[in-house]
Amino acid sequence: MTPSAPTEQEVAKKARKAGIASFIGTTIEWYDFYIYGTAAALVFGEIFFSDDLPAGVGTLLAFVTLWAGFLARPIGGIIFGHLGDRIGRKNTLVITLIMMGIATVGIGLLPTYAQIGIWAPILLVALRVLQGVAVGGEWGGAVLIASENAPKGKGILYSAFAQQGSPAGNLLATMAFFFLAAMPTPEFLLYGWRIPFLVSALLVIVGMIIRLKLEESDAMKAVIASKKVVKLPIAEVLRKHWVLVLLGAGALPLAQVTYFKNTFALSWATSELGYERGTFLAIIAIALVVQFIVQPFGAVLVSRIDMRKAMCLMIVPELFLMPAMFFAIRTETFAIAAIGMCLATIPHSMFYGAIAGVLARAFPANIRYSGLSASYQLCSLIVGGGTPVLAQWILNSSGNVTGVAIAAGCYAAVSLVCTLLLLNRTGYDPKALSHAEQSDENELELDRHDGEPTGNDESSIHTETVQAAKHEQVRVGT
Repeated sequence: MTPSAPTEQEVAKKARKAGIASFIGTTIEWYDFYIYGTAAALVFGEIFFSDDLPAGVGTLLAFVTLWAGFLARPIGGIIFGHLGDRIGRKNTLVITLIMMGIATVGIGLLPTYAQIGIWAPILLVALRVLQGVAVGGEWGGAVLIASENAPKGKGILYSAFAQQGSPAGNLLATMAFFFLAAMPTPEFLLYGWRIPFLVSALLVIVGMIIRLKLEESDAMKAVIASKKVVKLPIAEVLRKHWVLVLLGAGALPLAQVTYFKNTFALSWATSELGYERGTFLAIIAIALVVQFIVQPFGAVLVSRIDMRKAMCLMIVPELFLMPAMFFAIRTETFAIAAIGMCLATIPHSMFYGAIAGVLARAFPANIRYSGLSASYQLCSLIVGGGTPVLAQWILNSSGNVTGVAIAAGCYAAVSLVCTLLLLNRTGYDPKALSHAEQSDENELELDRHDGEPTGNDESSIHTETVQAAKHEQVRVGT
């Protein structure tokens, strides 16, 4: 007996549960990832590297260790994209959360350079790499567990649940260091900075309890039931969809400008401009609250109007607002710096709220985890971790922040061009299925007709021939 279809209430309940679980899990993962960036800006240059280094070099090296996590993220995307496309999204999300917790607590327990010499930065990099692998596998699965369980036509909106974890985790990380900033510097350098890392153990336990209760996404269940699982998903992605991967990666630099604000600017403002740690962390916290509030509206906007127009409305203002932010900070006036950072935050946070759902629509369900992860982590590899390194290098070389401001504007320009090209390939009507989603629907429709009884052998042969022709049309991308 065929099971009855779930009611609208049951679908909505499952979607809410998946969305909330996705939000909580990504909040914990991003908290772990962001506390590293904050600590790298404030203390890692002093405690994990030699005191004999010239001024600014220790901070630059600390940012290089930050980049190591981004270099590892594509590895996590490939490994867990493969597992997620073969055994399901839920299991991979449990594994990535455990890995992140182990790495973060390990960093909180590390001896300093004064205690173990060169082994201190070596072990720091090793644990940062483990963090990178974990978050590289996390993001794509969290987006898909939310978007694939969403009611029909609301995938972009529900993907925003996973995206909300980034500002929430970043805000938690910033507030943790904000409350510790009042400590005397010797105590802060000795043990204060370790507290946010050790607290991660408790957060991971909460996340594990929630994730173990999750159901697998309906799209993945359909892939497994119809035996459409791909043997090597990443190979399929790179062979047939490499252009989409490159365009997806090119669309995402605007999502990485947060490292101009929360990592580079924090170091620059506290070491060269004279801001107190607590003062500038308060400015960042205010901007993160703004981000948390406005970010979902990006997904709402993209879901209601032509997606190309929506993206232009979000990206174009950032061409001017992000460069202006640095000059607002340079005034060393709290109110002006806070307003400048908040205004720069609004466009790119709305873009971040929408882009995950847009990218998820680009790939077929059986390779979606791998395709989504490949795009995001390729951008993270090249742009994300390199952003504070690039900014610090420009500042060290030129002695002023103008070049950094220009670089920030260039991020927005690249994102604008690549996003529009991507939408022209995947479809830009938010109420219609994307080309990949339509292909999945065609495949499922053909599978439903397979095996239906036919009137006689001749008609059966004719039907099989027609079905074979339709399969071939779908396979080549019609």
